[in-house]
Amino acid sequence: MAGTNTQAAVKVQGRRKEVVGEVVANRMQKTIVVKVTRKKAHPFYGRVVARNKKFYAHDEKNEAHVGDVVRIEETRPLSKLKRWKLKDIVRKTALVPDAVTEVPGV
Repeated sequence: MAGTNTQAAVKVQGRRKEVVGEVVANRMQKTIVVKVTRKKAHPFYGRVVARNKKFYAHDEKNEAHVGDVVRIEETRPLSKLKRWKLKDIVRKTALVPDAVTEVPGV
């Protein structure tokens, strides 16, 4: 009898959604903004139309940079807008050094 109760108490967690997108902003601490592009055929015309959506995702180690292609996973609400977390970085961007502008007279 005890064995059946313990099996009923164990909940199986459903699969979490995963999407792949490009990081468009990482200025916040431990947060990135990921743009996900989904392509879908128009219901009447049949032409393929791209739809963009931005997701706020939790990046614990601040390892993703602008331009990286990342995989994010659905999670519990972490803040007002964050419902996703960074799972892994699919492709890193080629880092371009920031241009240093010299101020004349300094």
